Amino acid sequence: MILLISGASHTGKTLLAQRLLEKNQFPYLSIDHLKMGLIRSGKTHLTPEDDEELTAYLWPVVREIIKTAVENKQHLVVEGCYVPFDWRRSFDARYLPSIRFLCLAMTEEYIDRNYDLIAGHGSDIEYRGDDADCSKETLKKENRTVIEGYRKFGEQITVIDGHYEETINALTDSLRFIETT
Repeated sequence: MILLISGASHTGKTLLAQRLLEKNQFPYLSIDHLKMGLIRSGKTHLTPEDDEELTAYLWPVVREIIKTAVENKQHLVVEGCYVPFDWRRSFDARYLPSIRFLCLAMTEEYIDRNYDLIAGHGSDIEYRGDDADCSKETLKKENRTVIEGYRKFGEQITVIDGHYEETINALTDSLRFIETT
């Protein structure tokens, strides 16, 4: 089973993947690691700020990794923000039953109430370096875009509006891989 975790920046995608690794020994692939490996190795001219172009560049590789894991009957968590809103169109019917999708986003009200906390936890799992572009307005805009984009394609979204830690803990406790045939 593949668990594909996407969503807006600073919502806890990597945190959730790390907790699933620690609790259930589910391996995970960080799309950010793949991105930085390709950028640092000189395999692309793109930079970490080229979000739309990076999605188009990275998704074909991620898609084929997912297909390979499904074909090999391997469990894998794939997390990152470089998942197109219409990601299901990338797979034919034999792959989709083996892929579970989870999207994390925050409401604008949650961001307003908890901005300092959100920004303060930005490097809990991976160091973000200079996170100066993480403002209330950029977070709100990105979360709106994610919610609207995935909803347009009928995806369910875990919208965080209250107790963040309880939401992440509940997701960690509820996510189990189920063998599919």
